[in-house]
Amino acid sequence: MRSDFDYSSQGLFGPVVFRPGFNQAEVINANQAWSLFFTAGKEDKMLGTSPESGRLFNNLLIAVGIVGVVGASIFTASPL
Repeated sequence: MRSDFDYSSQGLFGPVVFRPGFNQAEVINANQAWSLFFTAGKEDKMLGTSPESGRLFNNLLIAVGIVGVVGASIFTASPL
């Protein structure tokens, strides 16, 4: 049996972001971006292929930012 797999490639076991084909104008969605964030660049399909979890994390990040701004403005307001 003959195998054509090339296991000597450095990009095979390295992080996804350092593979040669990743930075060649490849467009990633929010789901892949969050997967790369959570795995420190090792896997871009950890959260699956559905874009819903990427939207969830984006909305959570926006909500945390809004709550932080509103909370800071309420609790640091000087009394009149």
